[in-house]
Amino acid sequence: MKFKLEYIWLDGYEPVANLRSKTKIVDFESEPTVEQLPLWNFDGSSTRQADGSSSDCFLQPVALFPDATRNQAYLVMCEVLLPDGTPHPSNSRAAISDDPDAWFGFEQEYFLYQDGSPLGFPKEGFPAPQGEYYTGVGFKNVGDIARQIVDEHIDLCIEAGIGIEGVNAEVAKGQWEFQIFGKGAKRAADELWIARYLMLRLCEHYGVDLNFHPKPLGADVDWNGSGLHTNFSTRQMREAGGEEYFTALMNAFSEAREEHIACYGPENDLRLTGLHETAAIDEFTYGVADRGASVRIPHSFVNSGHRGYLEDRRPNSLADPYRITGRILQTIESVTAQALIEDAFAA
Repeated sequence: MKFKLEYIWLDGYEPVANLRSKTKIVDFESEPTVEQLPLWNFDGSSTRQADGSSSDCFLQPVALFPDATRNQAYLVMCEVLLPDGTPHPSNSRAAISDDPDAWFGFEQEYFLYQDGSPLGFPKEGFPAPQGEYYTGVGFKNVGDIARQIVDEHIDLCIEAGIGIEGVNAEVAKGQWEFQIFGKGAKRAADELWIARYLMLRLCEHYGVDLNFHPKPLGADVDWNGSGLHTNFSTRQMREAGGEEYFTALMNAFSEAREEHIACYGPENDLRLTGLHETAAIDEFTYGVADRGASVRIPHSFVNSGHRGYLEDRRPNSLADPYRITGRILQTIESVTAQALIEDAFAA
């Protein structure tokens, strides 16, 4: 039985990697598992991942998703390897730690673009100011094809087994958001990358582009940018928590502010200005239900004895979710390591 396997990977472009893919036809007696999928090579000299004199790079399948757009087909998320089998320097997935008990929820904002402008913008100037677009209804707010695109995207994600949690029109005209939930740093990021891929491929059919830039309309206009707000929790945060642990966690996030910003997407200085529901890029703040803080604390977190999840609002829409989840886990683990050291000295 022949299966269409769409091998998907991240290229070597900087500061933002692009999604790449190609189709492999393979015979299996039954539905394949990710462990059964073969290693495959590609021309790394065409993706900024190798020189032409030694151009082979290799794709190692790491996650498998049903592809509802084709018969007997799968989407295959891959890591890029060097010929010796070690991770390619561009392979951000291989560089992070993982924890299956760490849960992540991504709020992916983006603009739909057509003919160089956000969908629904007039040929010259701007539409009506922000106000009615967020969760808006009606042609004047969402246009004629945007909702059709996002609804089809929901179905594609569900059929692929991706944990899509919801969608909504966002604050600016032509701007939308979808939410992805996953367990484990790598798996959650895999699902977001595949959800991005499905949206990009869907938009090909409509002659529409996706713009993930954090401030596509510029920093000097009164229009919101796009973020990748990242909700996170660990078993410790959900089950034990406590105000003392929360304070230690926020102190660790504050001390690692620069390291987090370095992982949270390029040109974030255009977006993190302290305006348009953002914190300033050179500060770390947190507050209950505060969308202008670096980290928003849900009311449910405080009401549950400082247990549950938190929202880091600093990552931008272009950011690599592997780097985000890896950095958040690294900071959380530093708090656990410090506590173990203090307990050892106290014993």
